Amino acid sequence: MALLLQMRPPCCCILLLLALASAAGAAAADAGGGAGAERTYIVRVDADAKPSVYPTHAHWYEAAVLAASSSSSSWPEGGPLIHTYASAFHGFSARMSPSAAALLSSTPGVAAVLPDRVRHLATTRSPHFLGLLSSPPSALLADSDFGADLVIAVVDTGISPSHRSFHDGGLGPVPSRWRGTCSSGPGFPSTSCNRKLVGARFFSKGYEATSGRMNESAEVRSPLDTDGHGTHTASIAAGRYVFPASTLGYARGVAAGMAPKARLAAYKVCWVGGCFDSDILAAFDAAVADGVDVVSLSVGGVVVPYYLDAIAIGAFGATEAGIVVSASAGNGGPGGLTVTNVAPWMATVGAGSMDRAFPANVRLGDGQVLDGVSVYGGPALEPGKMYELVYAGASSGAAGGGASSAADGYSASMCLDGSLDTAAVRGKIVVCDRGVNSRAAKGDVARRAGAVGMVLANGAFDGEGLVADCHVLPATAVGAAAGEKLRKYIASSSKQRPATGTIVFEGTHLGVHPAPLVAAFSARGPNPQSPEILKPDLIAPGLNILAAWPSGVGPAGIPSDARRTEFNILSGTSMACPHVSGLAALLKAAHPTWSPAAIKSALMTTAYVRDNSNGTMVDESTGAVAGAFDFGAGHVDPMRAMDPGLVYDISPMDYVSFLCNLNYTEQNIRAITRRNADCRGARRAGHAGNLNYPSLSATFVASGGGDKAAATRTTMRTHFIRTATNVGGGPAVYHASVSAPEGCNVTVQPRQLAFRRDGQRLSFTVRVEATVAHGERMEPGSSEVRSGALTWSDGRHAVRSPIVVTVQAPLQ
Repeated sequence: MALLLQMRPPCCCILLLLALASAAGAAAADAGGGAGAERTYIVRVDADAKPSVYPTHAHWYEAAVLAASSSSSSWPEGGPLIHTYASAFHGFSARMSPSAAALLSSTPGVAAVLPDRVRHLATTRSPHFLGLLSSPPSALLADSDFGADLVIAVVDTGISPSHRSFHDGGLGPVPSRWRGTCSSGPGFPSTSCNRKLVGARFFSKGYEATSGRMNESAEVRSPLDTDGHGTHTASIAAGRYVFPASTLGYARGVAAGMAPKARLAAYKVCWVGGCFDSDILAAFDAAVADGVDVVSLSVGGVVVPYYLDAIAIGAFGATEAGIVVSASAGNGGPGGLTVTNVAPWMATVGAGSMDRAFPANVRLGDGQVLDGVSVYGGPALEPGKMYELVYAGASSGAAGGGASSAADGYSASMCLDGSLDTAAVRGKIVVCDRGVNSRAAKGDVARRAGAVGMVLANGAFDGEGLVADCHVLPATAVGAAAGEKLRKYIASSSKQRPATGTIVFEGTHLGVHPAPLVAAFSARGPNPQSPEILKPDLIAPGLNILAAWPSGVGPAGIPSDARRTEFNILSGTSMACPHVSGLAALLKAAHPTWSPAAIKSALMTTAYVRDNSNGTMVDESTGAVAGAFDFGAGHVDPMRAMDPGLVYDISPMDYVSFLCNLNYTEQNIRAITRRNADCRGARRAGHAGNLNYPSLSATFVASGGGDKAAATRTTMRTHFIRTATNVGGGPAVYHASVSAPEGCNVTVQPRQLAFRRDGQRLSFTVRVEATVAHGERMEPGSSEVRSGALTWSDGRHAVRSPIVVTVQAPLQ
């Protein structure tokens, strides 16, 4: 495992070099087989700590590594340094032994030791769905000049520079403040950048330091996107208007990103082996130095304390520099506590659907019709013909036939590579269970085994959430209920009366109700690190999104797919995140003085929670009403975000107070913020929930089971202090209205905010009382979630903040 070290300022360089020299002995022991092989570290130092004897920081860094290391056998070509950092934070990454790291972690001046974790990657209709009309231009597009001269950094798999979505026709000169570069390499000459794609870099040294030199026959050492994910997300954020656009004939129309005239800078950090923290940090550092305005990060991973989270640390440095950081919430839904990228200084974006669908229904021989979705582009199944259906999980469908083991039956049910019996599936439609391998890969396995079609059936965990894929054979996806009906139908068949069916592809449907839904895969709260901060913050379109695609990658994303398409349809919070990134660029262009926190506040307090059927948004996986842990503040509404009325602003020092109230140590806080923190005042002033956040979340611990607890009426209390800034353009009087969570009493003091001028700040207090009623029992470890909202209104603006109260029973 690679590790990351940060030096806390002020740093005594003599102590550091002595410690490194002392560590060399431990390194020698490691080389002899004592404590393991050398690994990657990132050492963070204060910008002013360099001894005068070294002409540059790099010389100092290299000397420190040389002093610590007994062997140079594992160093990258060109020396021990992997990356140097100088903008979002100061320091370097290099190879050292684990025992040297352990020694350094206890040395005065070292703030934290972080593992260098590997992360993974988590639209013709969406601009229209969001109200961003190009002709005549909506107010947000007009007032922001379509995002012109703002630069969005896309930290991802690179970019396909020749795509029509990134042409620079009609754009002005590259902004003079831009300081970035256009790195070249295989398939990416230095002329690849233009007035639209103003910069491109790639960061692979951390990946290669851990995984070995990349296989350049499978991936390229340049910013070129050979995966497709980065091109797709970049065009969602800021793709130009392109017509015609479609994927295999689906979703025909004009393709456009959220901020069509914004500039793009691509930072490639994700490779075949994943996305490594040391490379992501290098991208953050470069983005700050280059002068970007927004960072879009569709990458996620494990949730750890903020002082151990390299993405949170890099994002804090970017936020402090005035850069909006938008990150994907993750695709771990529909289960709770799955949300990632949860630091409060980032916008954490979940995924919702649009009012567009791609129905591909299964018609069974007994007359049943099961709803499904697909973007398969042909050749189609023979019209009117009913094909025999086979469930791959039955012994007859597994490789080896009836003699197969239970394990073989399981592999076949998932349609894993080599698991299908060609004699059993040839010429038939095979039913595959969802899970383990990719959805498109299952279709490829079925095709190679001789099947003419595939039905991909959800299991209970996936529920009714469906994703339309560009399958390589006639195929569709059905929900858990339909999958169970299909399996029962096949199980009831016989040789005399075989199960039969076909797939009917219906193309593109618009105006679908209800919409939006919360996508089943979208990660859910509560926030695992700080439940006082509601996450995700909001949702945006992320289900079946059409966007740009590289010419050298098949739309199914698997090696055997030789088809080529200019656009592709993908799903994930990876697709939702760049929607918010592009919208943040529009808001920053329209309101250049707004801070990152103010921009996020505008997006959150104007979000909506009702769908186009005028009901509360629904959870796609269950069909039940969704809640704040599913959609945060709601679905983004860019037209209202342009003029939110009030914003909740947050300064870097406010985040320091928040970290103090999480009971982080001074050393923990310095690891994140590079600041000396005196927490005495912050802890006297309140609690972590008093961060000036646009949502309010309280967690109470109630009594568990037992007769005494059941007979007691318990009331628990907390309060929130918020400060609203008037950005409505002049004097205004706002009145508070509260929809209290069930079983709770919520009071606001004062209930009226009278602003005399634009920019004025006024504070108020929200007090929440939650009651566990007489006779109510809670099982140990269980919890109840109750939701409501506080809305400030002046007759023109409605500034809404969700209120979430969680009552938890102790484990025992």
